[in-house]
Amino acid sequence: MRASRACLVTAVACAAVGLAAPIAAATNGPSNVNVNPFRVHQGGVLTVSASGCGHGGTVSSHVFQRTAHLPASDTTSYATAKIRHNATPGTYHLAVKCNDNPRIVTHQFRVVAGRGANVGIGGSVGPSDTEMQVGAGLVSVAAVGGGLFIARRRRLNRAEF
Repeated sequence: MRASRACLVTAVACAAVGLAAPIAAATNGPSNVNVNPFRVHQGGVLTVSASGCGHGGTVSSHVFQRTAHLPASDTTSYATAKIRHNATPGTYHLAVKCNDNPRIVTHQFRVVAGRGANVGIGGSVGPSDTEMQVGAGLVSVAAVGGGLFIARRRRLNRAEF
């Protein structure tokens, strides 16, 4: 009898620990939600950071091209979202939801009109056709002028001998 009671107590204790484990693994939901930059151009990219999503999560807004995914992390997770090109300028909200918690945290950001600089190429698109033609013309004139200068100098040097 004593052995069966000991087994029963052990089984109940194991069940209690097993049922408590998922509760201990769950987080309190997203916290410390930040956006960078706060003002983003139409068609631009927004970076969202959030803490508390140990099993990953999602970031959504109706001006995003698609829902962004937060990777699983014990500290801060980062996600990037592309803003629609046709988004109306104004203030919008995004929603951050962790996979292991039903809590949703919102944060504001602002969409501004126009196109931002093309990052990675110095903020410019490149020379236009007119600029290329003017540059080619200046290089041609410099080459012809340099050639004439050298030819004239050779003639003057030969006259001295």
